[in-house]
Amino acid sequence: MDGPGKYDQLATYVREQAQAEGVVVMVHRGDKGSGFSVQGPLPYLLKLPELLRLVADAIEEGRMTLNN
Repeated sequence: MDGPGKYDQLATYVREQAQAEGVVVMVHRGDKGSGFSVQGPLPYLLKLPELLRLVADAIEEGRMTLNN
């Protein structure tokens, strides 16, 4: 989906507060349901699948933890 989604304002807030070039916000069972928002320049967006694979691998290998 292109354009603002249900968590776009939250992603904008996180990106601006972190003074980041790009951000991925994933929400599980939030007040608007589950969803995600991605913001960043095109090179960032093109590398997003690679970034998400690295995060998934780190979680599976125990280098990162998820809090329930």
